[in-house]
Amino acid sequence: MKRYEFGYFIIEGTKNVFLHGFMSFAAVGIIVACLIIMGSFTLLSFNISNLLVTVQNENEITARIDESLSDAEARSVGSKINAIANVRDCEFVSRDKALENFAQSSADNADLLIGLEQDNPLRNSYRIFLVDAQKMNETAKDIEKIPGVALVSADYGIVTGIMKVREIVNLISYIIILVLFVISVFIISNTVKLATFDRRDEIAIMKMVGATNGFIRWPFVFEGLILGVLGSAIAYFAQWWLYEAAGGRVAELTQMVQMVPFDLISREMLFAFLGAGFLVGVGGSLLTIRKFMRV
Repeated sequence: MKRYEFGYFIIEGTKNVFLHGFMSFAAVGIIVACLIIMGSFTLLSFNISNLLVTVQNENEITARIDESLSDAEARSVGSKINAIANVRDCEFVSRDKALENFAQSSADNADLLIGLEQDNPLRNSYRIFLVDAQKMNETAKDIEKIPGVALVSADYGIVTGIMKVREIVNLISYIIILVLFVISVFIISNTVKLATFDRRDEIAIMKMVGATNGFIRWPFVFEGLILGVLGSAIAYFAQWWLYEAAGGRVAELTQMVQMVPFDLISREMLFAFLGAGFLVGVGGSLLTIRKFMRV
């Protein structure tokens, strides 16, 4: 593509945007709306997945030590537990500490604690945190094989449930994003279609005097590109503002749930929005203008 032709295509594409001002405004508005909805579902899915991963990783395994082992021997089991590949860390909980924790959690039922200080029925144990919670079952079996470990407790049901919720949330988000993307392409396609329909006689004349398909096509492609990129840029900053506002509202309502700061994902979101705008604009234009090249 020659330099002067490139400039001509940009100028013509920009003129087309303003020539069909109302349709261009409508197309940009719908692109902004679709991208914000897509972005909102993406961010919602990302935050839910992040929260579920945090909960999943905090779900721990409890290993109770054989009562016949002394405190020193019980502490030595920790090195063997840490040697297991999927174990991130383990925390030793002595019998006395376990009783103290039980007393704090049962403060309203003091009668249950009578006599326990003299005859502590609790065992030394370990709280075990994993690298990959999805491998909890296999890791628990490895811990059971360690000499001195009497009992292993792991809530596989919670981990399995969290994994299913993540899969469902991600699937729903992908479907919604795909549907909205198709809608955006359709809107851009119709906008360019109106522009090409108004200029169909001009296109026919240009074809008859020898203009190439590329020379005719590129201004419309640039028109779609301008609409797509403009819409994605507006949508990006609007999405940023909405996300920050939602994050502040969530922080006011609860301290238990913290949304991922937008600054940490702003670059990825920018590339995603610009990429979507580019595909929507250029894709919609190419799909439409191809029909008018058959003259």
